[in-house]
Amino acid sequence: MKTPIVAAMVILLSFIACSKDNNKAPRRAQADTPAYGDVFMEASLGDASNLIPILASDSFSHGVAGLIYNGLVKYDKDFTVVPDLAESWDIEQDGKLIRFHLRRGVRWHDGRPFTARDVLFTYRLVIDPKTPTAYAGDFKQVKSVKMLDDYTVEVTYDTPFAPALISWGMSVLPEHLLKGQDITRTPLARAPVGTGPYRFKSWQPGSRIVLAHNPDYFEGRPRLDGLVYRIIPDDATQFLELKSGNIDIKGLTPLQYLRQTGTPDFNALFTKYRYLDSVYTFLGFNLKRPPFDDIRVRRAIAHAIDKDEIIKGVLYGQGLATTGPYKPGTRWYNPDVPKYAYDPATARALLAESGFKDTNTDGILEKNSRPFTFTIITNQGNPLREKTAQIIQQRLKYIGIDTKIRIVEWTVFLKDFVDPGNFDAVILGWTITPDPDAFDVWHSSNIGPKKLNFIGFSNAQVDDLLDKARHTFDEKERKAYYDRFQVILAREQPYVFLYAPYALPAVSSRIKGIVPAPAGISYNFNEWYVPKGRQKYSVVP
Repeated sequence: MKTPIVAAMVILLSFIACSKDNNKAPRRAQADTPAYGDVFMEASLGDASNLIPILASDSFSHGVAGLIYNGLVKYDKDFTVVPDLAESWDIEQDGKLIRFHLRRGVRWHDGRPFTARDVLFTYRLVIDPKTPTAYAGDFKQVKSVKMLDDYTVEVTYDTPFAPALISWGMSVLPEHLLKGQDITRTPLARAPVGTGPYRFKSWQPGSRIVLAHNPDYFEGRPRLDGLVYRIIPDDATQFLELKSGNIDIKGLTPLQYLRQTGTPDFNALFTKYRYLDSVYTFLGFNLKRPPFDDIRVRRAIAHAIDKDEIIKGVLYGQGLATTGPYKPGTRWYNPDVPKYAYDPATARALLAESGFKDTNTDGILEKNSRPFTFTIITNQGNPLREKTAQIIQQRLKYIGIDTKIRIVEWTVFLKDFVDPGNFDAVILGWTITPDPDAFDVWHSSNIGPKKLNFIGFSNAQVDDLLDKARHTFDEKERKAYYDRFQVILAREQPYVFLYAPYALPAVSSRIKGIVPAPAGISYNFNEWYVPKGRQKYSVVP
């Protein structure tokens, strides 16, 4: 989920840099000479949902599409906004006007030229009420978009909009292929055409997605010939495939990282990295379903959950407890919010206050003769979320709540449960983006099917704070708005914010060119390479 992904939906402006844990394989300068060729093999627990980014809400779809498409701007390794399809820009009128100067000579993967018409078309498509996108909010702030010529676009706003520049990092879509089409039915959803470093080659649903390098990419062709994303919906199977050399990268579980990858053989074949990930995991309630519309019930559940127990038992200490949608220790994080210490007695008192009592002494609370029972759903193939659900289940049983757990395949999970709001509670995660704007996930205007505020949270104060925060460039003032926003979330408890995990990727030692940075390790993926002597695949499978 983006990050908020959504993509969206994970918020960061001070960072913990990556660190290599193992890199002990002997090297020779000649063996590490940059080279072209080979194919990178990666696995995903779930399949993509849609490769048109404005229609997708899951992180895997955005990850694949991010190599196929470009925006006008992007983040670099230090989360600085830098050019992408725009080679430069002018900001005038106190931020109310941005004039983008586009790159010349860029071509879509089918050979047609990229121009300002594509930018204008994409903007109009995003704000079209018939387009079922969760990402229109930023662009509804725009007063007008004008094409001054084929390579100049001018954007104006009625009032200054803090996320304005980076919002134009959205993927630009090809007008010549989409104009006049129903965006929900276009074949480009499963066979996209972009301007990016990799071209779409094939998609076998539930099996694999294959991309081939773009030899005409405007920043220079990627060093790798292609990528294969294999759909492997089981973490243990992925781990076996990694150790067998059949995939080149895997985010390790804490158990795998600490206890199953410390052998000399593994260290010779793989390099491990560790850094605080730009994601957080949460237990989210469907606020439209009783009893989760009662703040006392949500607070009771928060007091019944021992976050430290989850971090120790599930993450083996490889994570930090969270209290809101920002990473602990970062600029936008507010440490001074109401806390919910593990306190079963307080939890029981809150439930009693809301009308729940164990009238038949069976250990389960009832209200109006109905037992307090509900289901937590989460996605298949993520053992951390499943174990988190199990610990929560036991803690809730202790205070008299009967909790069921349902594990659902990823695409079904999104389509049949999350998107239509068909759940009691979910365990999910959002990606934390560098800009703190949380409008897409928390503003009441984003409640609805396939929108990111899928729990139905509506608070007039939060709406006002989010609106004000995105319309000021004064960082101190903006911080005050987001601090207050976090206080309200903590009091309301629409989510029980659980933890931010450490990212623990292991990468095949045959892959070179990885340079850890605040943005992680994949920001320079186009520069990764395999020395000639270690290449395994001569063509894209």
